[in-house]
Amino acid sequence: MGTTQLETVPEPKYWHLRTVLSDALDSEFGVGEVLPNERELAARFGVARATLRQALEQLELEGRLQRRRGVGTTVAPPRIGLDVGPTHDSWGGLADDSWQTDGSEDVTPPASVVRLLATSPSAVVHAVRRTRLNHGQPVATELLYVPAATVPAAAGPGEGLDDVARAQLVLRELRRLELEGQDRAVELGSAQADDARQLDRLPGAPVLVVTTRYFAQGRTAAVGVSTYRADTCRLTFGESDPVALVAS
Repeated sequence: MGTTQLETVPEPKYWHLRTVLSDALDSEFGVGEVLPNERELAARFGVARATLRQALEQLELEGRLQRRRGVGTTVAPPRIGLDVGPTHDSWGGLADDSWQTDGSEDVTPPASVVRLLATSPSAVVHAVRRTRLNHGQPVATELLYVPAATVPAAAGPGEGLDDVARAQLVLRELRRLELEGQDRAVELGSAQADDARQLDRLPGAPVLVVTTRYFAQGRTAAVGVSTYRADTCRLTFGESDPVALVAS
């Protein structure tokens, strides 16, 4: 990496540094290579470490860099295109081998999910935990919230069933329903501790949160909250001419 003069540029220093670093990633570094540490980079470019961190954080948000535990900051591989827009009449991920069922528990969902389900704040629902894999690597986690009224056959005690078997039962009963429609919202967020650990990220790393409502029997039958790695995932929507959503 060469040096650059940042004092006279009209744009914010961190943004100009981000451009210089991005060019260097293209010309001098390969995927997976570790960048010099912050002290070396700050000295080389003559900037404060706070400015350098802003530039590195922006490049991480754009998917150019990723921070790895015990390794440091490395050059990220190209983003993976992942479809999050199944057909209007299909339950997302239920018949998709890329989703791995991890388990299930009965919980009181967060207020945001309660509003979408239109249930009582104290109502207990099934929460199915799943992980989306790409070539065996986790790229997303999900909690699928399913009210007991949606899958009454799965509402019993489930004696003899472990967490995974119980989750599979809930999904099987859900799939029996005729899906009438769905909608989804996407927002940029920060990885919480549990999601970060499952996705092999650092807490606070940028993520894309996809919230999907599934409609059946004239009401909201389930709500899925999926957390995708923003550094490696490019989400697409629709069956043709998909629109790419890239964090920036």
